[in-house]
Amino acid sequence: MLRVGLTGGIGAGKSAVARLLIDHGAVVIDADAIAREVVAVGTPGLRAVVDEFGPQMLCADGSLDREALGAVVFADPAARRRLEAITHPLVGAEATRRMADAPADAVVVYDVPLLVEAGLSGGYDVIVVVVAPREVRLARLADRGLAREQALARMANQASDSARRAVADILVDNSGSPEDLHDQVAEVWKRFSASIA
Repeated sequence: MLRVGLTGGIGAGKSAVARLLIDHGAVVIDADAIAREVVAVGTPGLRAVVDEFGPQMLCADGSLDREALGAVVFADPAARRRLEAITHPLVGAEATRRMADAPADAVVVYDVPLLVEAGLSGGYDVIVVVVAPREVRLARLADRGLAREQALARMANQASDSARRAVADILVDNSGSPEDLHDQVAEVWKRFSASIA
């Protein structure tokens, strides 16, 4: 098994790279998807978040109000750390379980936005970092409906580009066309395939 950590700043295009790797045959474990699952209705994770941050963090249907919680944790580093203390162990345990279930000869890609911030870079055979210029990332986030101030606040709460580059074994530059990204990922996949051949 080849264990790959995939990361990049918000708006860099990490998810696009993950989708392309799936097309090549990778098993992708999505930390963001797991993070949503561990705070779904009826889970111990959601109960812990409500206990910590209050019932105002719930929507009318009992699900987590992600926007309300985001407004709190992205404005207050201490609140963010309290949330991470609840969710990170739950996400890590589920990711570990899924990795253990993958075929022994698989390329397993852990798609994790906070790989650097959480100090996880030592747990992988290869670290792939997706990069794009700040203004390109901001434009993509605006296209997703995220206000510039919110996007900048989220960027400020993430590792710097230089910190991500420092742990990278492979850099994927997602500032060009979709075709260029496709070609870069194909080259990355060749390297992965050679590693497990």
